[in-house]
Amino acid sequence: MSVELNGAKRTGFIMNESVSEEQMAPGLSRKIMAYDNSVMLVRVEFEKGGVGALHQHHHVQLTNVESGVFEIEIDGNKQILKAGDVFHVPSNVIHGAVCLEKGVLVDVFSPMREDFFN
Repeated sequence: MSVELNGAKRTGFIMNESVSEEQMAPGLSRKIMAYDNSVMLVRVEFEKGGVGALHQHHHVQLTNVESGVFEIEIDGNKQILKAGDVFHVPSNVIHGAVCLEKGVLVDVFSPMREDFFN
């Protein structure tokens, strides 16, 4: 099995170091690790103080806190999450993140985020 990612052919096994990183905003970078039309997995690295601004999209989102500490806001409710915690964002719900301690969020979107390629 192969998947087209970032213009390069990739096999069913995708190594972190083989995926290019893109700067999203000051203190934030992401790697689109894998996707097809129905699902996408993205690693987002945050420096302390990095902000994932409040936003919404039609995609369902599940996010695992791989490392660090984050203040997550979903639909006006805020919670501090740390490594191992997970949050779920239903379609079209406003959400965002503030990094309190340098870390990584692993996002899963359904369907895939076509807007990440525009």
